[in-house]
Amino acid sequence: MKVSTTSVAALAAGAIAAPSNTTPRSADKAAAVKPAAVTLDASTNPFKTYKLAANTFYRDEVNKAVEAITDATLKEQAAKVADVGSFLWLDSIANIAKFDPAVEAVGDGEILGLVIYDLPGRDCAAKASNGELKYNELDRYKTEYIDPIVEKIKANPDIAFALLIEPDSLPNLVTNADLDTCSQSKTSYEEGVAYALKSLNLPNVVMYVDAGHGGWLGWDANLKPGAEELAKVYKNAGSPKQVRGYATNIAGWNSWDQEPGEFADASDAKYNSCQNEKTYVTKFSDALKTAGFPEHAIVDTGRNAVTGLREEWGDWCNVNGAGFGVRPTADTGLELADAFVWGKPGGESDGTSDESADRYDSFCGKPDAFKPSPEAGEWNQAYFEMLLKNAKPQF
Repeated sequence: MKVSTTSVAALAAGAIAAPSNTTPRSADKAAAVKPAAVTLDASTNPFKTYKLAANTFYRDEVNKAVEAITDATLKEQAAKVADVGSFLWLDSIANIAKFDPAVEAVGDGEILGLVIYDLPGRDCAAKASNGELKYNELDRYKTEYIDPIVEKIKANPDIAFALLIEPDSLPNLVTNADLDTCSQSKTSYEEGVAYALKSLNLPNVVMYVDAGHGGWLGWDANLKPGAEELAKVYKNAGSPKQVRGYATNIAGWNSWDQEPGEFADASDAKYNSCQNEKTYVTKFSDALKTAGFPEHAIVDTGRNAVTGLREEWGDWCNVNGAGFGVRPTADTGLELADAFVWGKPGGESDGTSDESADRYDSFCGKPDAFKPSPEAGEWNQAYFEMLLKNAKPQF
């Protein structure tokens, strides 16, 4: 398949990262300034007011990567990635410890993006990012994971938070219910997400529930069931007012507006009219509105600069030849899309290519997957440099 790049050049000009000139919260504390409490109106787009913060954990990873690069031009480009706003993944109970240093680095006018990602039986349709909690450990999820995060957010009322709720969870219940692992996890997924939405419904928070992507829930037969699943859990949580909408293409590869779509020539393309994320957002938002769920989206453009690389929609692991995409911005050109964001930290692996590993998933060994690759979440220097070289726009 011919390789092409996403057609968002017109939007890119205002989305290129520049070094941060914001004042970190720690400076206010040192000056004994008591910041005002933040109240977010979830009926409006928070990214029109706030800039996505560059979290300290990813900044540190990138800075270490810069040290390992010898090419002067590439080194200079890599250093700029550290200033790009991105979501911080709190993907285990232990990683809640990343919260405090991340908060300390948030500057004036910034919003800290956090990924809530530790459901019991997590990632029920894949092995690479299985979680620490068994499918029947919902109580631990509530008391050891969600509750501590709630308390930390309450202790920081002067910080704005954008929360991305449980990637892949509810979409898996829509399309992979036939798998024993997913059917076992159904109760914990639905009750766990509802508990998270209800508990995290705080004044300084906006929430986006993960909704897969156009190649997942965008199939004509999945749009209505997908919307109804999100709406069901949302209503079970009491329809929390701080839920702004949903997230799409998280850790994904789909183009925002490529026409015709990347898989438009596939034999089954007639069954999926959402051949890019712009179309998916438009159609899925309409289905969500009908189902009674807030219909605004954030879209991950962190690694979607190059298309035509995958053999099929479902190839999700360390796609070879990928590049950094459009930098975070609220200038999406579509009112339903609040912002392009960097949801997945580019350079962190999706999963290991080591076939002997316990968490090896066959998708990470496919011909279109980059090899070698370490365990999910671990840094892959070669992959980071590839993303940088293939970035659109270039750094």
